[in-house]
Amino acid sequence: MKFTLKDYQDEAVFDVLTNLKKARKRWREDRDKHAFSLTAATGAGKTVMAAQVFEALFHGEDVKFQFDRDPGAVVIWFSDDPSLNEQTRFRLMESSDRLRHTDLKVVEHPFSLPKFEAGKIYFLNTQKLGKKSLLVRGFDGADDLLPRPDAQAFTIWDTIRNTIEDPALTLYLVLDEAHRGMGRENAERSTIVQRLINGENGVPGIPVVWGISATVERFNRAIEGMQSRSTLPPVTVDASRVQESGLLKDTIALDIPDEAGRFDTVLLSRATDKLRESSAEWAAYAAQQGGGEPVQPLMVLQLPNTPNQKLVGEWLDTIFRKWPDLPETAVAHVLGEHKPQTFGTYTVPHIAPERVQDDTSIRVLLAKDAISTGWDCPRAEVMLSFRPASDPTHIAQLLGRMVRTPLARRIPGNDRLNMVDCLLPYFDKEAVERVVKSLRDGSGEMPPTGRILINPVEMKPNPEVTAAIRDKFVSLPSQTRPQRGAKPPVRLTALAHELAFDGLLPGAGSKAHAVMHAVLDAIVADPAKHFADKRDSVMTVEGRTILANLRKNEIRDDPFETEADDAVIGDAFRRSARILSPDIARTYTVERAKRHDATDFDDALIEAREDVAALHLLENLQVQFDAEATKQANAWLAEFKGAIKQLPDDRQDAYRQIIAMSTQPQDVDLALPVSRLEPTTVREQDGTETMIPVYSRHLLCDDKGQYPAELNGWERKVLEAESAREGFRFWYRNPARPSQDSLGIGYVEDSETRIVRPDFIFFAEQDGKVVADIVDPHDPSRADALPKLQGLVRYVEAHPDAFRRVAAVAFVDGRWRVLELTRMDVRNAVITATRATGLYAGAMAGDYH
Repeated sequence: MKFTLKDYQDEAVFDVLTNLKKARKRWREDRDKHAFSLTAATGAGKTVMAAQVFEALFHGEDVKFQFDRDPGAVVIWFSDDPSLNEQTRFRLMESSDRLRHTDLKVVEHPFSLPKFEAGKIYFLNTQKLGKKSLLVRGFDGADDLLPRPDAQAFTIWDTIRNTIEDPALTLYLVLDEAHRGMGRENAERSTIVQRLINGENGVPGIPVVWGISATVERFNRAIEGMQSRSTLPPVTVDASRVQESGLLKDTIALDIPDEAGRFDTVLLSRATDKLRESSAEWAAYAAQQGGGEPVQPLMVLQLPNTPNQKLVGEWLDTIFRKWPDLPETAVAHVLGEHKPQTFGTYTVPHIAPERVQDDTSIRVLLAKDAISTGWDCPRAEVMLSFRPASDPTHIAQLLGRMVRTPLARRIPGNDRLNMVDCLLPYFDKEAVERVVKSLRDGSGEMPPTGRILINPVEMKPNPEVTAAIRDKFVSLPSQTRPQRGAKPPVRLTALAHELAFDGLLPGAGSKAHAVMHAVLDAIVADPAKHFADKRDSVMTVEGRTILANLRKNEIRDDPFETEADDAVIGDAFRRSARILSPDIARTYTVERAKRHDATDFDDALIEAREDVAALHLLENLQVQFDAEATKQANAWLAEFKGAIKQLPDDRQDAYRQIIAMSTQPQDVDLALPVSRLEPTTVREQDGTETMIPVYSRHLLCDDKGQYPAELNGWERKVLEAESAREGFRFWYRNPARPSQDSLGIGYVEDSETRIVRPDFIFFAEQDGKVVADIVDPHDPSRADALPKLQGLVRYVEAHPDAFRRVAAVAFVDGRWRVLELTRMDVRNAVITATRATGLYAGAMAGDYH
């Protein structure tokens, strides 16, 4: 793969491959057909996950997924849109370094093969299997038999049937946007999809069906009701994990007029200002990061279904007046009319939707609905909709295509560069609530949305905050969510690659391998491991010969022993490589070969390969090897921590991902917040608007030094009490969302590690030094109260010097109570407790003043 998958993508790929392995086995052995679904919201990277699945299916994968290749695998990728298929084909090639363009075949007339070729992906769409398609004409099972085209010896249905019936091949059907073929909204597509799944007219149903969509409930229901096909567990990507990954923007800001009237040109001027400001912000960010091409943000103007040409021309006049340096060639359209359009005095060219992202000369895009299925444009950061207030759904759908982050990562601490601006001149408060509802509770086509803010205000760093407080903030350890199936040797070699790439540790790769070779040498030399015996067992195959004497009615059982062949040794080598990682297994084989006495190096390599093949039989090999790999990786991370923090954000993010490659929460640095958007009003149930209270001494503030915060009663009590303490200087409202400026702490609930984000961090001066306190009010009656307390305890014990106080506050039995978790006796009580309420009511808690 050309890309490193996010942790949730790795987990989904593992689950998909597990299902494919089961389905393949059951089809080969019992001719049983299976189906399952992958549900992943827009923006989750479904095509990247599919690329990794296909690489493993065609070539095998021994590092993360330990998946044996299927030498007879054939894939049909089916959708109802040829342009969507073309986008998918391009993205697969863009993502994979093992899928060649010749492996990705678009089925076009004339296509005449008796069977599909193994190791290929064939792209089909509804129209190519429709009754009028030349690909199906002449099929014997058709109701209205039409003459077969001269150049076509086999129809596509013949090819599908022959492929399914060939015992050496396994045909997999991938239904892209699977929900679209399972209902009545498109009768022809539904019929074709059902035929592919169920079979008809002598063509069997395709053995393995994999549906991919943001909403696959309809697909799942249809599959469950089908006869002679079993379902495998659905694979579902947690939407919160997608948001946490940084692939999606954190905030959608909705600007609307506060009064009645026509405000289209006013908000259009504001949108143009936002586009220009965003351009300047990205340019400044690129300069701060040491150069590189800055992101060129795009503004989308969403037009009504029947736009007034003259009015659109006036809107373009407004844009060019507001930004005189913007060239007229920076405007293009993706309307249904695929030709230049005239708006007033402007002639606006058409551009294919899939080209918009890469053609950075386009800065203003005219569009209507959702532009096109599967289209997305990460650099689209401003949208102004001229849709009427009765049309919230189309606005939500188009916004859903603009939420990917331009750099495929979150910009640390900067809400301005992690957001989408949406301006709605024809919407009032009631109408915008419907848009918000569509975004939050929509169809599942919508990606997981972080914060949705109406008329927010930008907060900047408080100028009164001292450098000492800023330094203390960035020194506080945050924690990552653990990754299922993380492999320490892979983490070590990935770290070595990055250290060498950045010039921090020249030759880091060979040094990492040398360290792990020494570990293996020590394990092999340990007499208690009995390596020689294990090697002998790999080199021989033991069995039994059963002799039946029919005359005497006797059975004799004679053992035998024979020399293992290359296939047996190869299988054993792969088992060892899955523990060590294929790279380390390979280099260790070469290293051992250099030490052998054999005069011929090829013979030495064979012997060394046999040595490595025996390693997987050694007791506790994986435990010892993983522990040493973790130890070395952690040592390098500690040694180069300071140097890594001086690197640009994209390089720091690469190390952050490597740090997180662990089955346990790992410490990562906090990033200073440099921009945060906050609402200033809240809408009450009766429709009235109330100003959100503002507070001073926050790390971020507006131009008046104030920070708006919608606090509940418990939170107000804590802020009041902590602000009154001697030495208090500043406070920080810890964001509840996953971002680099949010402090997270791991805790375990229901055998799953999750992340709690404490409400407050307070900064004070004590004995001439800046100290930090965590204070977290939390209802002790909630089911997660005790697990979160226990997570805080483990965090304190792992970082005893990071905070002066870590306090958990609750209102219990009419009194404010606090657990001071920096006290050992309190921590011991929390670890052994069975419920949180008893802790606050007992002797370990004190009164909170």
